[in-house]
Amino acid sequence: QVQLVESGGGLVQAGGSLRLSCAVSGPTFSSYAMGWFRQAPGKEREFVGSIVWSAGTTFNADSVKGRFTISRDNAKNTVNLQMNSLKPEDTAVYYCAAGQRSSSWYKNYDYWGQGTQVTVSS
Repeated sequence: QVQLVESGGGLVQAGGSLRLSCAVSGPTFSSYAMGWFRQAPGKEREFVGSIVWSAGTTFNADSVKGRFTISRDNAKNTVNLQMNSLKPEDTAVYYCAAGQRSSSWYKNYDYWGQGTQVTVSS
């Protein structure tokens, strides 16, 4: 069983930055891929990016490539989402997730955090 605890959401002006963190715990968490997803009101859940925990291999969705960066911190057992140059369309609830393989499909992830609200004002 993997447990995910998120933090870092909030309100930021367009062009600003936020850093989301997801604390990961569990007996086999290091074997998982970690994903970030977001969901805005009235819209489907959208893939943001993923990272393979063991190798550090990352993949970002085209919509955020060049602005968002996924990383992990082995010492702190956290996976982070650094969000720069934020736009109003980035406003959403952001979720971290854990699955056995890196994927852009949310159903491939088995464990989810509670979500954290990110609001970008114009």
